[in-house]
Amino acid sequence: MAKVFLICGKICCGKSVYAERLRNQNKAVVLSVDDIMLSLFGQYAGERHDGYVERIQSYLFAKSLEIVAAGTSVILDWGFWTKEKRRWAGEFYKSKNVECELHYINISDEVWARRIEKRNRMVSSGETTAYYLDSNLMAKFSSRFEPPEEDEIDVCVSG
Repeated sequence: MAKVFLICGKICCGKSVYAERLRNQNKAVVLSVDDIMLSLFGQYAGERHDGYVERIQSYLFAKSLEIVAAGTSVILDWGFWTKEKRRWAGEFYKSKNVECELHYINISDEVWARRIEKRNRMVSSGETTAYYLDSNLMAKFSSRFEPPEEDEIDVCVSG
């Protein structure tokens, strides 16, 4: 039976790499807000960034239901940074009788710092189209992330 995987973790913690692994294991479709944002707006969407993210997420929630109804599992690769977002997503899928799992990518601050440094080098050299994480963006994202509690997590992946 098709289901939805919610990938939770800080920015640049390995969510997209993990989502690809899950995609291959489950013959699933990955839906990524970052892929759409970067395709449409590049690195900078300005003051409207958060509004665009909300609209894309709404679209992808609806699209995920279509894909699951067609018999294919879906991986939502966009962090689920707050308890409220995770609760809402779980209730949304439960109300639609769709199985949903939260997979949490948990990494140490040291590993996180190395991954950010590596990503920034790759973005600067044009090897990837991911977001470049300067100190302002890091402060913004760090202040928004609420690690999930044990009872929220179906699968915990330590990196």
